[in-house]
Amino acid sequence: MKRKTIQLERTYEASLDEVWDLWTTKEGFESWWGPDGFVAKVHALDLRPGGEMRYAMIAVGEEQIAFMKKAGMSTSQDVRITYLEVVPKTRLAYENQIDFVPGVAPYSASTVVELEAHGDRVVMRLTLEAMHDEEWTQRALAGWEMQLGKLARVITSAARRPS
Repeated sequence: MKRKTIQLERTYEASLDEVWDLWTTKEGFESWWGPDGFVAKVHALDLRPGGEMRYAMIAVGEEQIAFMKKAGMSTSQDVRITYLEVVPKTRLAYENQIDFVPGVAPYSASTVVELEAHGDRVVMRLTLEAMHDEEWTQRALAGWEMQLGKLARVITSAARRPS
């Protein structure tokens, strides 16, 4: 069954190099990935079609830890994504393995990241495959909104650092 897709778009005052590095390096990814109250720790990153990134998504906020425990979920989830397409500084497509939802058989969801330079700005378009139901899709979207806010803050703080 084909699930619906959702599109998000953001514009950042940054270079393509900066935004690409935040998506494709261990340090960059760890600096912003995850909704509020979570951190990501990358264990492996093989950036090529067919390559994988493995990371732990770890609840660190009290509210998030309590939610995870109440839902019968571990406060640390091992996550694996498989890269489907890697076009440097332009496009990144991957499948995320969804195997952490209690009572739901594991499945994959795709994400496509497209980057386009416009002067000193980068337009980022995300195409996300919806999750297995509306409740989890809304949770995922709330998480994306939080982490895109974190991404904006990382870019802003990098721009303020002296060269």
